[in-house]
Amino acid sequence: MAVHDRKNTIMASDLEPNHPLADQPAPRADAVALEPCCSLALDTADEARLVALCKALGHPLRFEILKFLVTHPGCITGDLVEHLPIAQATVSQHLKVLKDAGWIQGVVHGPAVCYCLDPERVAWFRRTVREIF
Repeated sequence: MAVHDRKNTIMASDLEPNHPLADQPAPRADAVALEPCCSLALDTADEARLVALCKALGHPLRFEILKFLVTHPGCITGDLVEHLPIAQATVSQHLKVLKDAGWIQGVVHGPAVCYCLDPERVAWFRRTVREIF
């Protein structure tokens, strides 16, 4: 039996033996429609955006960079290198991940790039997470 929930498929063999769906026969073509788990209505693009933001936060050093940028907006890579116990190249890689996910913005000032949180993306994240929880 397969259980389909929008894009996800759960096979009966993946369920615990005592799970309520494990022994239910499929009503049609081996599939069971599940009730929505919440009232959050995210379109595919917003869901992808939320997942990317959460994934970027999944690394402790990237989370530390975001915390640093909250209290030090407009800092340059060198400021982060002084704060973190990692090499400049590694800091730059983490900044790229945060920038690609949309958490931060970088503005070039001469030879340096000044980084700050993207206020619109932070506001969107707060609203969306508040809807979920």
